[in-house]
Amino acid sequence: MKSFRAIPPAVRQIEWPTILAAAAIYGGWAAATRYHDVLPRWTLAMIGGWLVAWHGSLQHETIHGHPTRNALLNTLLGFAPLALWLPYAVYRRSHLAHHRTPNVTDPFDDPESRYLGWCEGRYGHFLQLIARAQATLAGRLLLGPFLTIGGFLLREVRRAVHDPRAILRDWLPHLAAVLLICVWLRLCHLDLASYALCFVYPATALTLLRSYAEHRADPVPGRRVAIVERAGPFALLFLNNNLHAAHHRAPGLAWYRLPAFHRRHRERLVADNGGLLYRGYGEIARRFLLRSHDLPIHPDYRDGQAA
Repeated sequence: MKSFRAIPPAVRQIEWPTILAAAAIYGGWAAATRYHDVLPRWTLAMIGGWLVAWHGSLQHETIHGHPTRNALLNTLLGFAPLALWLPYAVYRRSHLAHHRTPNVTDPFDDPESRYLGWCEGRYGHFLQLIARAQATLAGRLLLGPFLTIGGFLLREVRRAVHDPRAILRDWLPHLAAVLLICVWLRLCHLDLASYALCFVYPATALTLLRSYAEHRADPVPGRRVAIVERAGPFALLFLNNNLHAAHHRAPGLAWYRLPAFHRRHRERLVADNGGLLYRGYGEIARRFLLRSHDLPIHPDYRDGQAA
């Protein structure tokens, strides 16, 4: 069995493949919003959803220190809130915490976990109902964007009660950038409702497709991160984050280097994650379109207390 070789420190000044991807994303978004009126709505939703989801993948790269050595430049490249609802600072903090925790999928340690801890009462039953609505892939894609965005905003409202200064730090720059986007949309004569329907909602659905099966609770930590091996065009959309086990093993590796890393260490990656491997998103759809990926409550809390 092959072992992982140490990853040499980065020697690049600028990662041009990421710069080119960013140019395609921002240029495509500007063109799609400017010329939205010449496209049928279904075509606009396909293009707009793809571009905003692709931008989310770009933000993921900038959070991990790409495409330059300068953190401020990386932040400026990824900051624009094309999805409108998620402040960059909140996403960055949450995602880095997800990578730092040794307890991936644990709802109390992993801010990106989609599992619930043990909960009772009306509120607990309500949370379980929401989780079950997204347990199948169909529910995740159709209802997930509305539930994900709504749930996030409700949590931010609760956070504002306890820590209003932190909320202001996170949201004031975000809202200022959202205002600029709204000015651009107005200049393009694209109303906000149409933008939400044709750009934000399908983009969130595509992002939820990527995250649907990329983690699964397991007693062995290494077996909690999946691999979607042949993603086709989704590999570009997700900037190879479908190779999620490789990304977790080498989170500082640029997206265009992940496939080679995966091929070089495939045997070890598959052995370490217990064979949590999907051939592609078609397999995920066949298996989970109308069937739950897992129970909504994390296995450590299903008996009413932590294991």
